[in-house]
Amino acid sequence: MNSKNSSYYLLFRYALIIAVIMLLITGFVMVTISSAFYKRSKLNELRSVGDLFMSCVKEEYNSTGSADNDIVRRMHMAFSEQYDLSIYLYDSEGTCIISPDNAENGQKLPDNMKETIDKDDEILELNSTNYSSSGPQTVYGAVTFLKSGVLSPVKCYTVIYGDPKDINTFTAEITLFYAVFAIIGIYITYLLLKRRIKKYISYETNFLRITEQYAKGDFSEKIHSELPGDMKDIADRVNALAANVAKSDETSKTFIANVSHELRTPMTTIGGFVDGILDGTIKKTKQNEYLILVSKEIKRLRILISSMLNMTRFESGTMSPNFVNTNITDLVIQTVFMFEKKIDDKHLEVEGLGSGRMNAVVDPDLMQQVIYNLVENAVKFVNEGGTLSFRFEQNDGLNIIGIKNTGEGLQNSEIQQVFDRFYKTDSSRGKDTTGLGLGLSISRKIVHLHNGHIVVKSVYGEYTEFQIQIPYDPRVPEKTKNGKTAK
Repeated sequence: MNSKNSSYYLLFRYALIIAVIMLLITGFVMVTISSAFYKRSKLNELRSVGDLFMSCVKEEYNSTGSADNDIVRRMHMAFSEQYDLSIYLYDSEGTCIISPDNAENGQKLPDNMKETIDKDDEILELNSTNYSSSGPQTVYGAVTFLKSGVLSPVKCYTVIYGDPKDINTFTAEITLFYAVFAIIGIYITYLLLKRRIKKYISYETNFLRITEQYAKGDFSEKIHSELPGDMKDIADRVNALAANVAKSDETSKTFIANVSHELRTPMTTIGGFVDGILDGTIKKTKQNEYLILVSKEIKRLRILISSMLNMTRFESGTMSPNFVNTNITDLVIQTVFMFEKKIDDKHLEVEGLGSGRMNAVVDPDLMQQVIYNLVENAVKFVNEGGTLSFRFEQNDGLNIIGIKNTGEGLQNSEIQQVFDRFYKTDSSRGKDTTGLGLGLSISRKIVHLHNGHIVVKSVYGEYTEFQIQIPYDPRVPEKTKNGKTAK
């Protein structure tokens, strides 16, 4: 599988693109905000210098009554050199009286600047060509009223220009810093995502490879995942599904093998006896005896085919019980009579059939098949001279039919599997050479059709008991304690 076609690789690319976009947006916002704060701080610094200069001019004017003298010029030069500023002082008419190198003395304050200062009392901004044609500069302009003695206050204007190179340098430096930071961040993000995503791509590749094997019927390999969360759960569930399919496949093979064997044996017997009768190998005096054997083999075939058909109907959901009110006790007694000869041959004691009659709404044909299977098992595996016990109880809305036999019993591991299709316990294989292992599985499905349960209790070496538990009337939905219908 090409890793670039992996869904995780596509996710990796999208995650990396989103990370780059987020870093770019964050960088733009941070640079913009940082530059704005730095610009504001430089403008406030320019204002502070301008206010300090004007304060000194005010003191000199208050002492001498003049703002255009040597002391003011020396202060002007000191401020200009110390702070690297261009400072202009204009009189009330907007005529420049002090400028750098006195080169612009006598020139007028631009009208737009004068109007703005008169309107807002000051100008504080970074401009391009609004008030200066020499390129972008920081500008602080303010109006000041000078007063000396009893004379009326005199208006004057102060305009200070600063070089914005510090602001531009700061913006360039923080942009460069964040660009380096973003590149490093993107690279680290790339390495972390790549390292992490390689595990997911490897998992997905392995997942597809093994599931392709599953599709071909090869269940020899399991999906392993060290990834946390849902990935491990997905692997576990797919493994469980594959195990079930493998088990079902093995079961089908076992079913075909068992059915082939079970069909071949009676067919071979029937064919041999019939051929013997036809070709005269079997004498006429013995023909009735062999025809009885043929009849038994035919019955065995009928039971086998009926069991398989019933199993198919159960699994396809086409089985629909015909519920009628039935005397369960009589149904059990009639079934037990079918095994009268085997019971006598094993010298068994039968208990519990003389108890009171119990009626229930069931499908009598299907329920008799359940009882037949359970009695057949009980007779087959009861110990010589042992006991068959039957009990009939009604408890908590349920009819309970118990069929118990003494004998070897079942081990705990066998109890868990006894209702599985085709399952035979190790000990039963020698005793049950004719069965397919479908009887108990079919019996459980029939009981489930009656909204009931079939359970098994056993003490190894002592007894085994099967209990059929069905409601009084399976057609009536069961009510929970709070009165709602149980699902």
